[in-house]
Amino acid sequence: MMHRAYVPWPHPVLRTPAQPVAAITDDIRALWDEMIVAMDTMPGVGLAAPQLGVGLALAVVDASSARGQAVRMANPEILHSSVEFRDHEEGSPNLPGVWARISRPRAVTVRFLNAVGEVEERDFVGLWATSVQHQIDHLAGRMFFDRMTKVRRDMLIKKAHKIAAKAAI
Repeated sequence: MMHRAYVPWPHPVLRTPAQPVAAITDDIRALWDEMIVAMDTMPGVGLAAPQLGVGLALAVVDASSARGQAVRMANPEILHSSVEFRDHEEGSPNLPGVWARISRPRAVTVRFLNAVGEVEERDFVGLWATSVQHQIDHLAGRMFFDRMTKVRRDMLIKKAHKIAAKAAI
């Protein structure tokens, strides 16, 4: 199965809050399947629909070592965050070639519509929690580098532009 191309930073969809999903339909399920293929091809541990140019509040996360454990989420929202933080190197296929150490809560409780259209609450810990928070940021129109200081963010974006310019040659 093919997937849509990742939209490049600074595409407007990456800065626009995603629209809520009213119901889980076959089209939504097909989009989730496409997102999982894109995530696994990257390879990554999560993907939000805006990263593929789709402005819907949909995300997938799979931080399992064996893969094939993807959690499909519509309209995810964080209900509770741990007070303990965890640092992790984060990146995005929308701004390839650059990574940054980001500090986020180690554990979160998230409410979302699942693949059968039911409201589910689930606890995520460690890399799962980091990825869920990263995807929820995307759905709010934020990128991982928005959690950095302006100086670090500007340096990261400049580096990404240099990498992209070299790749275009």
